[in-house]
Amino acid sequence: MTMSEYIDKLRYYLQFPFVRYALIVGILIALCSSLLGVTLVLKRYSFIGDGLSHVAFGAIAVATVMDLADTTWFTMPVTVIAAILLLRTGQNAKIKGDAAIAMLSVGSLAVGYMLMNVFSTSSNISGDVCSTLFGSTSILTLNQEEVWLCVILSLVVIAVFIIFYNKIFAVTFDENFSKATGIRAERYNLLIAVMIAVIIVLGMNLVGSLLISALIIFPALSAMRVIQNFKGVVVCSVIISVCCALMGMLVSILFSTPVGSTIVVADMVVFLIFTLIGAIKK
Repeated sequence: MTMSEYIDKLRYYLQFPFVRYALIVGILIALCSSLLGVTLVLKRYSFIGDGLSHVAFGAIAVATVMDLADTTWFTMPVTVIAAILLLRTGQNAKIKGDAAIAMLSVGSLAVGYMLMNVFSTSSNISGDVCSTLFGSTSILTLNQEEVWLCVILSLVVIAVFIIFYNKIFAVTFDENFSKATGIRAERYNLLIAVMIAVIIVLGMNLVGSLLISALIIFPALSAMRVIQNFKGVVVCSVIISVCCALMGMLVSILFSTPVGSTIVVADMVVFLIFTLIGAIKK
């Protein structure tokens, strides 16, 4: 196909509301995940995203078994509660943070898969599990209510990040100093964990539970290859994440590739390019 034919194909697909909905939701999720990805990487909380995504998979399995019409309303509070428990357990001297994440992650995956096998009425269990883990075409079946829910929650996450930017910055770089200056670091750590839980549940339809952590981490790591200040890294991370998400979705539409995997591959390519640029600068 020539370039003009690809453009005509895109124009044809963009006429459909469900494609426009998918692009709006995908861009918002990419924007929100990149904002908090920088903080997670710097605080070495990267695995929290991975652990919570597995919890979300288990919650979706329970919601599916319960035959709930909209799994989001069940998955969201469960994942938020798990984020709070992870933060509390990670501060326990008997159970270190990485061990708590590993236990919750593996346990949620096992319980979710078992429930889907034992109680599911679907004739294609493997397909259902695979689509939940790696993303599916559900991003293209969003209705207007689901899009508005994503828009509202995304705007809330963005607003909270902007309002508490200085506090999040302080807690990210020096938690002990923040406590000494009167900042309640535990409260802001909790706020970060809850926002990550919200983003993970929103991103499940886009890239799946196994790939959502890549959407959070890769843009931040790419930006850190070439930029040295926090605000610059955040802005660059947002640009990278939104561009990769948009490019991944457009490529997926044109070539019928899996949406989530295509977006993550785009993030990986950009990471390699920025790594090369960083090495040349040094």
